Amino acid sequence: MLGILIDTTKCTGCEKCVMACINDHRLDSLKAETDRAVTRDGLSANRWATIMKVDDGRFARKSCMHCIEPSCVSACLVGGITKEPDGPVVYDPDKCIGCRYCMLACPFHVPRYEWDRTVPFMRKCDMCFEKLKLGQPPACVAACPNQVMQVGKREDLLKTAHRLIDGSNSGYLPHVWGESEFGGTSVLYISDVDLAALGWPETTLEPIPSLTEPLISKTPFIGLGVAASILSINWIIRRREKLAGEQSPEKPVENESGEKRGRDE
Repeated sequence: MLGILIDTTKCTGCEKCVMACINDHRLDSLKAETDRAVTRDGLSANRWATIMKVDDGRFARKSCMHCIEPSCVSACLVGGITKEPDGPVVYDPDKCIGCRYCMLACPFHVPRYEWDRTVPFMRKCDMCFEKLKLGQPPACVAACPNQVMQVGKREDLLKTAHRLIDGSNSGYLPHVWGESEFGGTSVLYISDVDLAALGWPETTLEPIPSLTEPLISKTPFIGLGVAASILSINWIIRRREKLAGEQSPEKPVENESGEKRGRDE
């Protein structure tokens, strides 16, 4: 399984990785710039990666974490999000129905909605999975001038991360973000400052699908039950209206001379 290791000690916040992602995926750069100013973390349907300040003079890239057991995948009712065998969590717009369950399920609040479109869908980083299949690095990794990110097999990246942390006078905190949180992620971080600003939990280690799947698996049945209840109520109301109309006394009608008489006269 492939992954990306991010060393925040090398990040200068230049956002060249962000612009490379926008250009490579042909996103709207003008809207992306506006979105950075109005969203809490800078992510949007036109901005799949962002740079956040995590401490004084420290920056870190935020995008999809490509979880090993993705909660967004378990929450999607139509199979619009899938986990590739080699690591990336990818999105199929042809299957998406815009329900936004993935947005609610993601512990990192990464998927974003196309609020400005008539027929909106969800958008997020796909780790440039098509490039990976060709043996090429993702656009963000290739564009970084400071080698903040490196691509490789996840197990090899973990070894590299721990070797750097254990090095003499490394300065890194003794933690690899993404090694075990939420069942592990394909995007890993090492840092000399805490990364809570990126949305990392303090203690949660269990994968989220264990919480979402029991409900999501029952959603079709719940939906059918609700639909059946609505149809039943509608039938009962119409039936009562029909019976009430049949039982109501007929109103007398007036003839041309103004005299009232029954309809049968």
